[in-house]
Amino acid sequence: MPEAPDLQVIKEVLTRRIVGREIVQARVVRPTVLRSLADQEFAGDIAGRTLLSVARRGKYLLLWLTGERSLVVNPMLTGTFRLCTSSERLSKRTCIVLAFPDDLELRYVDDRQMGRVYYVSPHQLDQIPGLSELGPDVLDDAVTFDQFKARLRPYRGEIKGVLTRGAVLAGIGNAYSDEILFDAGLSPFRKRTSLSDDELRRLLESARRVTEEATAVLRQRMGEEVHHKIRDFLKVHNRGGEPCPRCGNAISQITANQRITSYCRRCQPGMLLRN
Repeated sequence: MPEAPDLQVIKEVLTRRIVGREIVQARVVRPTVLRSLADQEFAGDIAGRTLLSVARRGKYLLLWLTGERSLVVNPMLTGTFRLCTSSERLSKRTCIVLAFPDDLELRYVDDRQMGRVYYVSPHQLDQIPGLSELGPDVLDDAVTFDQFKARLRPYRGEIKGVLTRGAVLAGIGNAYSDEILFDAGLSPFRKRTSLSDDELRRLLESARRVTEEATAVLRQRMGEEVHHKIRDFLKVHNRGGEPCPRCGNAISQITANQRITSYCRRCQPGMLLRN
């Protein structure tokens, strides 16, 4: 799942490479991911429009186009992007292709077609599921502790689940929630209501630090290859059985609902309660 650090770097690359260019052609290879709220047929309507800017909100990527159109991508668990020439082989999992001048293509690829691509007018943004419900971005250092604490107040469940909802801090998914909680020394199974103010402050600081440091790593290692998924630098996520980088104890890992949770029982004390 692309999260804030991944999508931030993708946004920066697309801004450098294709902002200001005209879309000369569009192809819908797998229409199951496309949700067009505009009145016109997608491929014909988007062709000829120029990409004005690229923005990110949490785990959504927004492409602003001329003529009052926007393309909003929520990659979900399996979506990704590819920036390449038209001669590069088209993956069987390619869903949408946007062609730009100089033989450059932006492709949306989705292994299981779980993501969604919305083609909308700006006034329709509030019709995109989940977009208007996002909290402040995890990479926004202007978020105060009081704002963070207030946004947490309605939620009483396990802190990992709260972090990944997007309503408290947008942009955190399964992988980086593990990293943030490890950095903060908090068990992913602690109830939000059990956390003290000191622990919540630590959590907010870790959220900023972990995602900022990850973004810097990805800028260096992804380069212009926006399709690369780089997670080998993470400290605990998906490293079950390996030694904890802090204490040397074996990292614990469980899988539930197709989601991996990785943590150190020694550095992140707390009980896993089962119904």
